[in-house]
Amino acid sequence: MSTRTASDSNDPIVESRDQLAVPMIKGEKPKDRWRIGTEHEKFVYRTADHRAPSYDEPGGIHDLLMALTRFGWEPVIEGGKVIALAGSDGTVSLEPAGQLELSGAPLENLHQTCAETGRHLKQVKEVGAELGLGFLGLGMWPDKTRAELPIMPKGRYKIMLDHMPRVGSMGLDMMLRTCTVQTNLDYQSEADMVQKFRVSLALQPLATALFASSPFTEGKPNGFMSYRSHIWTDTDPARTGMLPFVFEDGFGYERYVDYMLDVPMYFVFRDGKYIDAAGQSFRDFLKGELPALPGEKPRLSDWNDHLSTAFPEVRLKSFLEMRGADGGPWNRICALPALWVGLLYDQGALDAAWDLVKGWSIEEQQTLRDAVPRDGLCAPAPGGGTVGELAHRVLDIAAAGLAARGEVNSMGDNEVGFLEPLRRIAKNGKSPAHDLLDRYEGPWGGDLSKIYDELSF
Repeated sequence: MSTRTASDSNDPIVESRDQLAVPMIKGEKPKDRWRIGTEHEKFVYRTADHRAPSYDEPGGIHDLLMALTRFGWEPVIEGGKVIALAGSDGTVSLEPAGQLELSGAPLENLHQTCAETGRHLKQVKEVGAELGLGFLGLGMWPDKTRAELPIMPKGRYKIMLDHMPRVGSMGLDMMLRTCTVQTNLDYQSEADMVQKFRVSLALQPLATALFASSPFTEGKPNGFMSYRSHIWTDTDPARTGMLPFVFEDGFGYERYVDYMLDVPMYFVFRDGKYIDAAGQSFRDFLKGELPALPGEKPRLSDWNDHLSTAFPEVRLKSFLEMRGADGGPWNRICALPALWVGLLYDQGALDAAWDLVKGWSIEEQQTLRDAVPRDGLCAPAPGGGTVGELAHRVLDIAAAGLAARGEVNSMGDNEVGFLEPLRRIAKNGKSPAHDLLDRYEGPWGGDLSKIYDELSF
């Protein structure tokens, strides 16, 4: 989640609704300026007892952040606390229960993306070894209750934690017990954005199935391949879901603005502090009638903040965010941007992907979204067959798109190889969670603590 440290008092006041499409319009870039942004979260645990460390304890999350500064990261302060780090590789930040996230820099190709990931993981492993901390790549804490998890000192999280139980039964699980990998990609025009949004939204359940790795809750199988994805179905219906309107005629920036104006607010940031506006309306804010700030109209930074508080399967800001994947091991961190870059950054591949999904009805898309968290690659796909069989066709399209890009490293290798972990999963026909369950029921003998030995970074 985004990190604010200063009020943008010089930002223009939003005087009319017309200004609300500005961030999206400014996101338009010619193809030679398209970049790849990758975000990945991981769980932090004590190697001695697998406990999740608190922020303030010796060798805890604060000490982890400060130790990372040796690599050139600069502390980001909120309320006197270090809550993030900024550097040339992007931002290191904290999720609500101390999940550690790298929001990577916008990069030109996947070789750079994977190198960035490698640098980050090498840094955290070095520091973790000194502090007695380990890092786990999964979609959900496999063995922790909510009560066992700490809360990080970020103002927006206090507001969200208070609000979540009012609107859904699993919002606290989303905040405290899940990790994801996301990819952020650019668009050239409104029409380009629309096509990419539609393709990526329709295929987001496929990414969920390929990356599903959250089959355990509090030490036992939970009946799902991606319980993380299931959690989103009862987090907050006003700001989550598949967004059927994206497929309606006339969809564009203005329609997304309408959607965001219907999403209830969380907060307003002023003078270094988060002001609770949970459940209040941005439409009232535009009229100067926001109860949290009576008589005050929003600034453009307030709107940008608000854009970050919706959590659909694909999110539009000044770029498109792919949000369907569980967290996982390092090679799948590189594979997620490979999948979406291959599908969306070559026009031939994008057209082929659209041809694949354009006949799917809204009902078929929702059925797919509903089935995948439990069944993964074994879920039925629109038009017949399984999601696993669909994966082969989609990965072929992505591979062709990556080959067409022609981005090679110093060894002459193109980007297609980054899809290989997904090729292996598709060939197996089972989501990664199946393998975890097989180990749990087989060599682990029902002892889930083995997951820390075998799946840590």
